Amino acid sequence: MGISNSAPSVTEIATGLKPLAMTNHTGEIMTEGMIGKKLGMTQVFGEGGKAEAITAIEAGPCTVMQVKTAEKEGYSAAKLGFGEAKKAKSGKRGKAKEKEITKFKYLREFKLDESQPVEAGQTIDVSLFKAGDIVDITGTSKGKGFAGTVKRYHFKGGPKTHGQSDRHRAPGSIGSTTTPGRVYKGKHMPGHMGSRRVTASNLEVLEADPARNLLLVKGAVPGAANSLLLIRKSKRGKK
Repeated sequence: MGISNSAPSVTEIATGLKPLAMTNHTGEIMTEGMIGKKLGMTQVFGEGGKAEAITAIEAGPCTVMQVKTAEKEGYSAAKLGFGEAKKAKSGKRGKAKEKEITKFKYLREFKLDESQPVEAGQTIDVSLFKAGDIVDITGTSKGKGFAGTVKRYHFKGGPKTHGQSDRHRAPGSIGSTTTPGRVYKGKHMPGHMGSRRVTASNLEVLEADPARNLLLVKGAVPGAANSLLLIRKSKRGKK
């Protein structure tokens, strides 16, 4: 695949990524996924010269802060830490078993493969994925503020003629009269738009580069640049 000249290159987007520290690293840890940060988007030219939009993600490295087991907590999971915090809050210091563990900005849990022995302090990197894998990526969508029904739910709006000078973007009637005598729950109305947890499903991994902690996926993912992402292996797979 070739990089488009009109779009920022992957190298430009990934500028500033730190090389992976190999301390206590193991490539055999099998978690459901890992934590990452959206870097930005660009495009590449695929087979036949077709332009494909891609998203660059700083995926890990994540440190195992705590291992939860079925015997003790009732389920198997690993609590991962990502992103160095300026100052760790007391609630985020807690469960780490290692004395020299870094202070992390984000802590998230992922399901764990019980067949793989895992200990606190081990590192998970982007080698968890490989080109061709299908992933689901969860993030927080961009906030749009207070929005009307035309922008929020794609309402058509009122007529622009016959004296309707101020009804172009009005929602119109919101209910009937005596029956049912109320507005139904869930009625589409103006309100806050965006800033919601959204999952983009069945995205294909184009490249995983452990040396730069870089993950390239085909398509768009939720959120603005530098926002937090949770990257999980898709259970459904691509249809």
